Amino acid sequence: MVITYSRVFKKMLRKQSEVIKEKFYERLTLFIKDPHYSLLNNHALGGKWVGCRSINVTGDIRAVFEEIDSEHIEFVDIGSHSELYS
Repeated sequence: MVITYSRVFKKMLRKQSEVIKEKFYERLTLFIKDPHYSLLNNHALGGKWVGCRSINVTGDIRAVFEEIDSEHIEFVDIGSHSELYS
């Protein structure tokens, strides 16, 4: 699996606390092993995020990604539920 990160994702990840950054990388490890691991709550999105999916990083922090193809995932944004979906 190839994982890439958009410019926006990199910028938003830099703005997160060290705790959130660590949690993201923990969740990324789980994601690589099993993208549908229950703790991740991997689900399709609607609205402005149609075509993208989201995983839980913490209770309120989500990482949004797009499946480019069956072997390529690009993370496109990260933030709180209200930041991303409002």
